[in-house]
Amino acid sequence: MRVVIAEDSVLLREGLRRLLTESGCEVVATVGDGPGLVDAIVEHRPDVSVVDVRMPPSHRDEGLRAAITARGRVPGSPVLVLSQYVEKQYASELLADGVGAVGYLLKDRVADVREFVEAVRRVASGGTVMDPEVVAQLLVSSRRNDPMTALTPREREVLGLMAEGRSNAAIAGALVVSGGAVEKHISNVFTKLGLESSGNDHRRVLAVLAYLRES
Repeated sequence: MRVVIAEDSVLLREGLRRLLTESGCEVVATVGDGPGLVDAIVEHRPDVSVVDVRMPPSHRDEGLRAAITARGRVPGSPVLVLSQYVEKQYASELLADGVGAVGYLLKDRVADVREFVEAVRRVASGGTVMDPEVVAQLLVSSRRNDPMTALTPREREVLGLMAEGRSNAAIAGALVVSGGAVEKHISNVFTKLGLESSGNDHRRVLAVLAYLRES
């Protein structure tokens, strides 16, 4: 698995490089600013990029904006955001193309190295990984003008777990319900949000976006 790391902190950047290398990944580039990230993704076409949000010159949201720019130039390029806070506007935009291969984890909540590496691999394979706290903040923002009142509380709960990247079996375990019940809830969510079955659409991601776009 070929990885690009975008992190302005030299110590953290080197720590990530060593961690991923020891886990069997090939780190093809490490950069410390947004333009460097865009150039690295265009040049190397990595399997996944691990990106910090706050980067020079303003240390606000340059990393996240650069990731969005890079995905525009290399459509679908997998990106895992690793940040200390939730940048709601651009986090929603990063998800907005609906093709998956995105993740957003909070640095302070990454407590297990193996789980982090697994999250990197999941995003590289086209999956979506979202920290529950990120999901909560994005959904709170979106519900201020939420028109999707047709969803039941249980369906919203299932949707939240879907946004974390959980499988149907994992959702069933978390809610202590049967797999069939989860499938029914998900089907109801898709129907109520008008998400028709399509071989090209990631309906699980699009269902989450239906919330986020209301912010």
